[in-house]
Amino acid sequence: MNQDAEHLRLLSIFHYVVAALAGLFALLPLLYAAMGWFLVYLAPHNHAHPGREGPPEVIGWIFMAFGCAFFLVGLAVALCILLSGRALARRNRYWFVFVVACIECLFMPFGTILGVFTLIVLSRESVKMLFFPEGAAGVWQG
Repeated sequence: MNQDAEHLRLLSIFHYVVAALAGLFALLPLLYAAMGWFLVYLAPHNHAHPGREGPPEVIGWIFMAFGCAFFLVGLAVALCILLSGRALARRNRYWFVFVVACIECLFMPFGTILGVFTLIVLSRESVKMLFFPEGAAGVWQG
């Protein structure tokens, strides 16, 4: 049982690290949003080449919309990973942690490694007893 508690503690720490990395990578789509803003700004102010027409303004709005949407999705995933690490440390929300571990497997390479190890640890009966001290019947209620 002491080994299970140690594994949960380490998984919690690694979830915090991967959440920080996911939050950092979630900032990358903001470059597309900035490029979209530049295109929106450039459309009415294209005086450098009077004979040539620049890109339409709608292209800039599309870039901004997709950049902001992907940023928000990345931020939501990072927040879910962070909350999953906190739930592991507190030993609650078993199914939330389980689902987040499944989603983490999509993000190569760190998310896959962390997700697989989390699923392996969560599948142990002794770990389920740490999450549900009232017994195995609580696994389906949690």
